[in-house]
Amino acid sequence: MWRQMNGSPVPDELSVAVEKIILQEKKAGFQVRVCIGTDSQVKGSVTEYATVVVLLRQGHGGRMLVHKSREKHRISIRERLLKEVTMSIETAYALLEVLNNYNTPLEVHADINSDPQFKSQGSYAEAKGYILGMGFEFKAKPFAFASSSCANKMVN
Repeated sequence: MWRQMNGSPVPDELSVAVEKIILQEKKAGFQVRVCIGTDSQVKGSVTEYATVVVLLRQGHGGRMLVHKSREKHRISIRERLLKEVTMSIETAYALLEVLNNYNTPLEVHADINSDPQFKSQGSYAEAKGYILGMGFEFKAKPFAFASSSCANKMVN
């Protein structure tokens, strides 16, 4: 179930909720940009995921919708990072028609570092190729705030 940042449930299907927000913001005179990202946290034998849809008002903050899930089996860091990317791409596809209808830019953010001294760097090329290959704009750390900051806060 998708929720607002304050924890209250989103009463509509995600695409309907996002469309309503886009219409509200455009009516108020704001340009909207959507950023989608996922982060995860391993806690014992459970991996928790948080996917966020951040609707940014150019220069005026934004709104965020969150979906949390969990799995009981352990997977490698590479598999986990690529699962995060997959979850973000699936969310982006669910919103693609609405975003195209309202000419709303979309970015998919990956919680992956391009710096070789970080473990996540090993999945950088795969994640970038996956996101770009699916036709989305790609952002990685330090520019991937939707995954590395927003989703990170929701999963911790």
